[in-house]
Amino acid sequence: MLSPEAQPRRPLEAKLDHMSRGRKRTLAIAVDCLALPLALYAALALRLGDWSPPVMQFWPAFAASVLGCIPVFMRLGLYRQMVRYMGNHAMASVLKGVTVGALAIATVAYLVPLQVFPRSVPVIFWLLAVLFVSGARFMVRAYVQWYQGAATGRDAIVIFGAGSAGLELARVLLQQGDFRPVAFIDDDKTLHGRSVYGLTVYPRDALGGLLKRTLATQVCIAVPSGSAVQRREIIHFLEPYGVRVRLIPNLSDLVSGRESVANVRDVAIEDILLRDEVEALPHLLARSVRGRVVMVTGAGGSIGSELSRQIAREKPELLVLLDQNEYGLYKVQKELEQLTGEQVPLVTVLGSVTNVALMERTFRRYRPSTVYHAAAYKHVSLVENNVIQGLKNNTFGTLHTADAAISAGVRDFILISTDKAVRTSSVMGASKRMAEMILQALQEETTGTRFSIVRFGNVLGSSGSVVPLFLEQIERGGPVTVTHPEVTRYFMTIPEAAQLVLQAASMAEGGDIFVLDMGKPVKIVDLAERVIRLKGHTVRDAQHPSGDIDIEFTGLKPGEKLHEELLLGADVSGTEHRKILRATESFVPWKELHRALNTLELACDTYDYAAIKEFIEGLVEGADLEAQLGDLSPRAPVVHLPGKKIT
Repeated sequence: MLSPEAQPRRPLEAKLDHMSRGRKRTLAIAVDCLALPLALYAALALRLGDWSPPVMQFWPAFAASVLGCIPVFMRLGLYRQMVRYMGNHAMASVLKGVTVGALAIATVAYLVPLQVFPRSVPVIFWLLAVLFVSGARFMVRAYVQWYQGAATGRDAIVIFGAGSAGLELARVLLQQGDFRPVAFIDDDKTLHGRSVYGLTVYPRDALGGLLKRTLATQVCIAVPSGSAVQRREIIHFLEPYGVRVRLIPNLSDLVSGRESVANVRDVAIEDILLRDEVEALPHLLARSVRGRVVMVTGAGGSIGSELSRQIAREKPELLVLLDQNEYGLYKVQKELEQLTGEQVPLVTVLGSVTNVALMERTFRRYRPSTVYHAAAYKHVSLVENNVIQGLKNNTFGTLHTADAAISAGVRDFILISTDKAVRTSSVMGASKRMAEMILQALQEETTGTRFSIVRFGNVLGSSGSVVPLFLEQIERGGPVTVTHPEVTRYFMTIPEAAQLVLQAASMAEGGDIFVLDMGKPVKIVDLAERVIRLKGHTVRDAQHPSGDIDIEFTGLKPGEKLHEELLLGADVSGTEHRKILRATESFVPWKELHRALNTLELACDTYDYAAIKEFIEGLVEGADLEAQLGDLSPRAPVVHLPGKKIT
């Protein structure tokens, strides 16, 4: 779409744009000098019932109408205001000026005196002058905002919600922005048929015809105070219409001033999930953080950075951020410095959790009391093709970090895990399950550090989420790729995942595995279809061959499962939080696990992929790795590992 400066101008618009501010002011005064006598002329004609009233007989009253109003208009700044942005202040100036003009007419008629001058004429003049003076301005404003808006190609948009937020949105969009509001939709029957800012309020069932008449392709939901359930219900209602759905910011962002009502956004995937986010308990968020030295590994990642933000809000004594990604670490550092100022001291450590010396030095130097271990490789297919690095980072990185934590006397150590660790078919899942088992086994060997594990499903917007891929594919015109028609996943938002981790840490007793009651899993193909529709497109399939976007099924990648699970067994109990559960799962004792890890480390050092596969399937309960794992083995001779397989 062309910028406003690049749009073709109509003749009147071009003349107005090239006219100086002084000339525009002179023109406005001239228009008022004509409108005010015309209002008095009409008042006399209406009162006398004669469209040819004795104008010359009453000329002092005509002079008073102009000399009484114009100076007041000038004094109140009416001629300094831009007509296209005219609002309540301009209307107040008109009312005050016309009131003075009406009083001036009445005074002149009494003092001159003007014979047979009707006493009701000043009142009629007041009404007509308000109409003429303000009407002229509103007509110009309507031209600039409505007709010019249509001419410049701004996208037509229907506003769902005619409450205060919807009205404010319409007012702002009429004056500026990329959208041109054409109508309101509202469920309040008392509003139906009313007109606000020249826009009519319609019921829901009129939307189809309204879209055809106005050619609007977008609907903005302006109900910031509504619940997530209400927003999702409206989004679900709009899906069949094939319009692009947008939302205004949340009420809290509007009240705080962080967002403007005009900052409409596309529907995010969390807006259409079939579950409400789990509410946070403030005392649990702060219990293991406030006043402590807190360390976050993987602080530059999607989960680690959100954890860092929420921890910073709880006022720790010191926040230590560790990551091997230089840019990610720099970015979260700058964001937290802006968020907290100097209230929360920050330390950044650039390096990997696989660096034993670095981890030991960092823990000795800063003596953290609470550690959130978020550092991990989490792309299933990527780790499947880089088995050794995945195991070293996810499994042995956790081991080195936990050892350093025990030596430094860390009070609470929390591992961020994944549902892919349960009955896994991938190396990534197996590496995370072995990390869990390390902490479970170490808990039996120490009393100084409480180890706990937080396990959840896919995180929306993280580096491993499918949703950003869907959006990118839709912007390119498709196709949208889904692995399998029946594949399902659990989903939660990044802030919700971080809250879960913080709250679970506060309830840890040692060796805990915490899982979230995430409701029903989401079918990925349904998710893809909804995202396509909410972007204003239609799905192309056998039933709809003329649709916009195809969905292609690519087949499950190595290591992927149709359905993920959160629990290995049925031994589950509740916690202080109604939506967080505590699971008890079996593990290998540390003495045996330690020997097994030495064997696995030898296999990694010698790149013995066949032995790694056999080892993991024997050690991790329910693991069934893809057969092609052995195909990645180098041509060097296979090293046969000592010791028996652990079951």
